Amino acid sequence: MERKSGVLMHISSLYGPYSTGGFGKEAMEFVDFLVECGFSYWQVLPFCMVDEYNSPYKSYSSFSGNLFFIDLRSLYDEGLLTAEELRDAEQKSPYLCEFDRLRTERFALLYKAAMRVTDRSEIDLAVTNDSYLDAYCHFMAHKAANNDLPWHDWTIAEIDTDVLFAWKFTQYTFLKQWGKIKAYANSKGVKLIGDIPIYVALDSADVWSSPNQFKLDKDGYPTHVAGVSPDYFSADGQLWGNPLYNWAEMKKDGYKWWCDRIKHMSVLFDAVRIDHFRAFESYWSIPASAATAKEGKWIKGPGMPFIKAIKAAAGDTQIIAEDLGDITPEVYKLVKDSGFPGMKVFQFGFLSDDNSTHLPHNYPNNCVAYTGTHDNNTLLGYLWELDGATRQRMLAYCGHKGDWGTGCESIIRAVMASHAGLVMFPIQDLLGYGRDTRLNTPGRADGNWAYRITKEQLDTVDRNRFKNLNMLYHR
Repeated sequence: MERKSGVLMHISSLYGPYSTGGFGKEAMEFVDFLVECGFSYWQVLPFCMVDEYNSPYKSYSSFSGNLFFIDLRSLYDEGLLTAEELRDAEQKSPYLCEFDRLRTERFALLYKAAMRVTDRSEIDLAVTNDSYLDAYCHFMAHKAANNDLPWHDWTIAEIDTDVLFAWKFTQYTFLKQWGKIKAYANSKGVKLIGDIPIYVALDSADVWSSPNQFKLDKDGYPTHVAGVSPDYFSADGQLWGNPLYNWAEMKKDGYKWWCDRIKHMSVLFDAVRIDHFRAFESYWSIPASAATAKEGKWIKGPGMPFIKAIKAAAGDTQIIAEDLGDITPEVYKLVKDSGFPGMKVFQFGFLSDDNSTHLPHNYPNNCVAYTGTHDNNTLLGYLWELDGATRQRMLAYCGHKGDWGTGCESIIRAVMASHAGLVMFPIQDLLGYGRDTRLNTPGRADGNWAYRITKEQLDTVDRNRFKNLNMLYHR
């Protein structure tokens, strides 16, 4: 891999006036910030709609776009929203995503904008020509007609055509606005990395429209569900609850659903990270009635034939394999045979005294190295919570001298200097922020995903420092 560096920050964490980050001028300003720092990549989290816990990893559709990201000012400029409506949509606080308010108000506001579209033909045609987006919009219109109940409980077949069009409008606008952001980033030499959740939600357009692609009983409910075995994050493992794929059925058409998913992501991004890549070698299957993930067992995944199919579908788009967690020699072999870069996480390098593959001196070129991911504590929070002996060993490894409170700078330098082709830093680590700005704690349902930066906070980052580091280490 070519030596480059970048920043991990989801769109929702951007500053802006409307309760969450979005596709407005702030996104372009963040691209400018990356360029000024010498960074070449911006990594985001999944773009699909979030679940009831605000997680983007369990959505109503893996092909959907999060309507919360739509820039309201652009709709005002198009004459689709009024100045009063913009004022009413202004946030109460700039520091956290106002998810409750977004759920209550945002679609209703976008519905008003959609109803002011005078010619619906272009939007109708664009969405209808994408069978997955079309299925999602119909799914959401059916949910609205059935009081937002899960699709298993629907009793009303008739949908409101205006509601259907409003959902089409959100997806069309989402793609149009993001296309402008991507074009701007690419014109500045910045590439975008997206994220593909390994699984989908049971109550989703994916399962509703293609039930044969999943392991379900005769009533459409999963017999076994997804999760991960007990690990560093959780002694009980993680019980995700997503339906598992019917890999035997998917194989019959050359894994078309997955290939279409990869092609969709290749339009949105220059590279995509596939979450929980290890499940393609073996996945953790948990009985649907289980109380914890401990009751699961490993089942063989689709392996290399599947990898070859999605690799062909990706074309020039780089795929990154998230190969963290309980990794076996078989998983390492699959990642190696795929040719995809895997992931290394600095914070995992000091879990023991072993010569861990997550220590910077062991990073291969064909990997993406992180100080931490969206599932980790911030670097400063991690240092704060370490026992004294491990902290001392870690800082000595990075050549740090002096107070440990400034140790983050030495750690970032050590990762920059490593052999890893691409190195990525969460925005919180550039800012030097602590645990209170952590984005997600795996295994905890509430209190995640809400972190946002402000423009004033971003302006405190020493751009010249990072530009010099990128130049020094030829990134």
